[in-house]
Amino acid sequence: MKHGLLFCALLLLAPASVLAQKPGDWVLGKWRDGEFWFPGVVQSRDGGTITIAYDDGTHETVALNKVRPYDWTLGSRVECRWSGGKAWYAGAITGLSKDGTQIDVKYDDGDRERIATGGCRSR
Repeated sequence: MKHGLLFCALLLLAPASVLAQKPGDWVLGKWRDGEFWFPGVVQSRDGGTITIAYDDGTHETVALNKVRPYDWTLGSRVECRWSGGKAWYAGAITGLSKDGTQIDVKYDDGDRERIATGGCRSR
């Protein structure tokens, strides 16, 4: 019992980047070390770096501290490209597809849409 509690405590204290490390893990990565987190899947890990295949089709190798577990849930704040356009609009997630590849977003202006996760980002 003590070992189980110790493991849980260590897990809670571990940086999020340590928890998202193996190929196949769905993660959020900081594209080009910017301020936004984009969803993707870990392709490989080599020491202190992770290669991510982002949901929008791009790839990047980043440091471990630029990766965290995918944590978008109902109510999460995101910015998405309305109807696949170029401008980003803020909103909140109101629904998730069963396979997780699409989200329902209610934008701050009241508009709603279902959009692929590759068209969204978070801060």
